[in-house]
Amino acid sequence: MENLKAKAYDLRKDVVNMIVEGKGGHIGGDMSVMDILVTLYFDQMNISPENMDDPNRDRFVMSKGHSVEALYAVLAAKGFFPIEQVIKEFSKFGSKFIGHPNNKLPGIEMNSGSLGHGLPVCVGMALAGKMNKQDYRVYTVMGDGELAEGSVWEGAMAASQYKLDNLCAVVDRNRLQISGCTEDVMHHDDLAARFESFGWYVISTDGNNIDALHDAFEEAKELKGKPTVVIANTTKGCGSSVMENKANWHHKVPTQEEYDQIMKDLEARKEAALHE
Repeated sequence: MENLKAKAYDLRKDVVNMIVEGKGGHIGGDMSVMDILVTLYFDQMNISPENMDDPNRDRFVMSKGHSVEALYAVLAAKGFFPIEQVIKEFSKFGSKFIGHPNNKLPGIEMNSGSLGHGLPVCVGMALAGKMNKQDYRVYTVMGDGELAEGSVWEGAMAASQYKLDNLCAVVDRNRLQISGCTEDVMHHDDLAARFESFGWYVISTDGNNIDALHDAFEEAKELKGKPTVVIANTTKGCGSSVMENKANWHHKVPTQEEYDQIMKDLEARKEAALHE
């Protein structure tokens, strides 16, 4: 687990380099979601370049598609494509490494980023698995700002109706979106109670703690008869005090001074993780 924690900080560095080279990107959400993606791809899911065409592979959809830089970094570390290529080509004219997930790239199930689409599509994927008597699992990561989309709750109702216990949704609950605090823009009240009222099993956990995330996903695997949502309480900009809990880092390119401090902070956090 220490190695995975360290990897999450190294991949955050890749994200920063990607955004600097591409001159744009949703850096704050990339940083908050990274531990979730690392836990899923390196600890939980049956997904690899070798089995990406296997009908029984696990499925993942990055519903909060604006945090694609984190997904690219994780997929590169998993071996789907070279990270050097991603950093060089990200957000450049004619590149496939665009600012939202692009299913012309290996390892990406669907184009996303028009918020509210990931969960309903994953409901279809999970229902297909049930109908075909396959045992793959389906995961999606949503932003908490995304939960203002009505299609999310239509999908939530359908998932409960069809008892999709092979479906696990994750909410990156960093409490900030492009226009400020989520509770000011569109408040969520008791988010756990809201999902429970839609017939979901709810696990609330520390979304920047890989040990806690591992336990949450293992618990979700054991549940039968209903879908699970993991409310992952995270810090936007996690990894550096330059960015943490600051709404203006939703989409921003660091200056050279900020870049140097962010990289220094990420290396310090990595070393601390290795010696926990």
